[in-house]
Amino acid sequence: MGSLEQRLIGLFRRLFRSTITGYLTLLFGLASLGLVFGYASASMYGVEHGINLIAYWHIPLALVGGVALTVTFAGCVLFLVTGTRFWEQLAHASGEIGFIFATLTLVTGSAWGRVIWNTWWDWSDIRLVTFLFVWFIYAGYLLIYSSAGGSGRVSRLASVYGVVGFITVPISYASTRLWTTRLHAPSIGNPDAEAAISASVLLVSLVAFLLLYVYLLGSRVRLHALTTRVSELKNRSQTETYKSTEAN
Repeated sequence: MGSLEQRLIGLFRRLFRSTITGYLTLLFGLASLGLVFGYASASMYGVEHGINLIAYWHIPLALVGGVALTVTFAGCVLFLVTGTRFWEQLAHASGEIGFIFATLTLVTGSAWGRVIWNTWWDWSDIRLVTFLFVWFIYAGYLLIYSSAGGSGRVSRLASVYGVVGFITVPISYASTRLWTTRLHAPSIGNPDAEAAISASVLLVSLVAFLLLYVYLLGSRVRLHALTTRVSELKNRSQTETYKSTEAN
């Protein structure tokens, strides 16, 4: 392991052990709740309805979910290049969280769309369809990884899958600008957007979900490391017991 890689892994581990992230997650989470229910307008797309407030969590879930899947991609690449187990564990942990965030994005988006667009789902909308592809791709990644059972070959296969499957993520996030979409018109940098979303409230919610992601990622990576350590001790104990039996 190179010195640069050692320093980078050490930086990640210090970040994941820090208690500051947890406190900041709680602080910004409470701020997001207070601003959404106490300040943000419930009027969007010409519709006055409380369901519009879900936008302040739906959008951050989608954005931070994309960040999580990007970290999975980077972790898979680094594991394939270096063979260091930490990157594999980071990729898998981030993939789990990204998949959860993607699932919540689909659920909250469907609930929001049912009121605003009068439909739970529209197969003609390119953003919805491409994001569903992302969901299936990473469900496959988690299934392949879970079948590894400590096998290096299967772990590398899961990492290759994580690298190749990542192409669906930028395609989905850029789809509203690459193709004409029925429901999801670009809102950032688009003066004709109909959604009247408070940028300040959205930013606080985005930071809250980003901090939540980092906190959950740290917890999951530490659990991965603990599980690996326990497995190593168990295997060592079994080996020593076998050698002792052979000697007797």
